[in-house]
Amino acid sequence: MAFTKDHRLTMNDGNKIPVYGFGTYCGDAGQKSKCEEAVKTAIEVGFRHIDGAYIYDTEDQVGRAVRQKIADGTIKREDIFYTGKLWNTFHRPELVRKCLEESLKRLQFDYIDLFIIHNPYSLKPGPELLPKGENGKFLTDVVDLCKTWEAMEACKDAGLVKSIGVSNFTIKQLEMILNKPGLKYKPVLNQVECHAFWSRNKLLAFCKSHGILLEAYSVLGTQRDPAWIDQNIPLLLEDPVLNAVAKKYSRTPAQVALRHQLQRGVVVLVKSFNKHRIEEIIQVFDFSLSEEDMKALDGLNKNQSYLKDGLTDHHPLFQQPDN
Repeated sequence: MAFTKDHRLTMNDGNKIPVYGFGTYCGDAGQKSKCEEAVKTAIEVGFRHIDGAYIYDTEDQVGRAVRQKIADGTIKREDIFYTGKLWNTFHRPELVRKCLEESLKRLQFDYIDLFIIHNPYSLKPGPELLPKGENGKFLTDVVDLCKTWEAMEACKDAGLVKSIGVSNFTIKQLEMILNKPGLKYKPVLNQVECHAFWSRNKLLAFCKSHGILLEAYSVLGTQRDPAWIDQNIPLLLEDPVLNAVAKKYSRTPAQVALRHQLQRGVVVLVKSFNKHRIEEIIQVFDFSLSEEDMKALDGLNKNQSYLKDGLTDHHPLFQQPDN
């Protein structure tokens, strides 16, 4: 598959999304202090898709970075595709627009390109970060989920967002929306954990069959945070097959892992707050993997997630292999 860093995919509502996005999640205050410069660097090297979220608490920094690059003539606002997310405490229909408007205020944007439901389960309004497993209320009720989606549709109709989608949804949860009576807009995209150890084949096929794009985060595995990460899964970037393919192409394992997902037709998110790394990870468009090497990397799939979430570990709607 031949494409450039400017390549965009057409979503089911006719809007286009850059195939390669830059993430802005920060694990600690030290990273947050670097977010603004990282976003400016990302824009300078060619990223035009910025992925953020209300809960990341980095939208002020992202907005400043984008405005500075507009001011110096590097970009125009319409060049940037920004994704925001509805946090779990705002699922009540009357709160959906409030969350969106708060993000717009922080960003100082007139609109968001893509607004997605961050997780398919709710938390009671209150403190933004609750202990895992506390005050959780899953959106297993079709009426609840449908009402949230109708509020998302209203935000699109109001011109505050151009496209709407979801994140971390399984096939069953997507079907709740797709089967909703009076559905006005289908989700354009489902953003999920996806990498060579968890290729999401079944979910990817389902999304493709319904005109929904799959967007991957944690494509390189993820950091070893014991609070959230399963320590028993090997590090993806140390896998011998991945490293052998990388050596063949004189590329880093990270570049090959990223290219692998791009060639599968997945929208890819990647994150770094290191200037050299940002310059390195954009270099995935000047080579392509052979069919043989794609099959070798496809063979790494173990249907294993790095992330562990006390809210979803034992819930029936999440116990679906390869979802």
